[in-house]
Amino acid sequence: MKKLFAALSFVLASGAALAQATPVGLWKTIDDDGKTEKSLVRISEAGGVYSGKIEKIFDPAKQNSVCDKCSDERKDKPVLGMTILRNLREGDDKGVWEGGEVLDPNNGKTYRTRLKPVDGGKRMEMRGYIGPFYRTQVWVRVE
Repeated sequence: MKKLFAALSFVLASGAALAQATPVGLWKTIDDDGKTEKSLVRISEAGGVYSGKIEKIFDPAKQNSVCDKCSDERKDKPVLGMTILRNLREGDDKGVWEGGEVLDPNNGKTYRTRLKPVDGGKRMEMRGYIGPFYRTQVWVRVE
């Protein structure tokens, strides 16, 4: 009986760990400097497509900011509540979500993007690409 309970516990724990290895959840975004907390972004999934929306901005001076440099339908819209990640899908390389875009509301530019949960889903590498160039931020899971 103890062996059955131990095996069942292991299976349940493995499933929970696997669920955490997806980008779905609430993430604290950290600036490229690796220290400055910028916002909270909630990533959700619908029909195999992932998107992320800003839920909180940490800098009080930017609470009411709008994306005045955006060139799409987000132009002059509030950054708080804005969808900044769009159209991501799990790639052929399992454990990586790609094919979508990320918006930088500070400059209004969109970049091809790739999300890769690391450390068992506790952190995530968010990489934005433009041509062969890229930059990576490490986001921290909040929930």
